[in-house]
Order: sequence, then C-alpha cells, then structure tokens
Amino acid sequence: MIIYHNPRCSKSRQALGILRENAEEPDVVDYLKEPLGQAELGALLQRLKVPAHNLLRTKEDEYTELGLSPDTSEEDILTAIAHHPILLERPIVVKGRRAVIARPPELVEDLL
Repeated sequence: MIIYHNPRCSKSRQALGILRENAEEPDVVDYLKEPLGQAELGALLQRLKVPAHNLLRTKEDEYTELGLSPDTSEEDILTAIAHHPILLERPIVVKGRRAVIARPPELVEDLL
C-alpha cells in the first residue's frame, strides 16, 4: 500500500491515521519532495479510473496560471502535475491495482 501524502494537509494526515488504525503501514511518499513523473502519474490515473482533471487541485494558483480546465488534455494535465506537484490532489492511496483519492479521508476504507 502506498499513500501519496502531504504532511501539512489535514485530510492527508486523517487518511494516514485511518490506515494505521486498521493495521496498515503504507509506504508514505511525500510527493512534494519526491514528485511523480508523467509515466507514474499515468499509471496512477489508470488505477484511479477517473478523468485526469480529477487529479488537479483547482484552487491552487498554478491551476489558473497554467490555464488548466476540464477541457485540458490528459497529457497536458499530467505534464503540469509533473512540473508543479502542488497541483496533485491529495491524499491518493494505492493498493495493488486499485487506488482512491481519499477526499473525504474515509474513502481509504474502500481499500481495506
């Protein structure tokens, strides 16, 4: 199990707490310090089974500055996140071939 985590984010901390309360000790990836490449993001997107735009934090300044929108191509979204990891929605939890964007944090229970 992997959690793409931002320790400053309360939702991310809550999701990690739920995992640990259920005897799961995931690999914790601080994606701001260890940004994901475009290929990794593409693989993550396949596991999530959501549109690429769902990976974006739309209230970040970079979202507006880069002119991103629901109409932006998947490739351009993955490129934007690879270059600006703050844009990645958090937390994302992966277990095997499945993944969830844990907003709300209780969604991690789908993987337990």
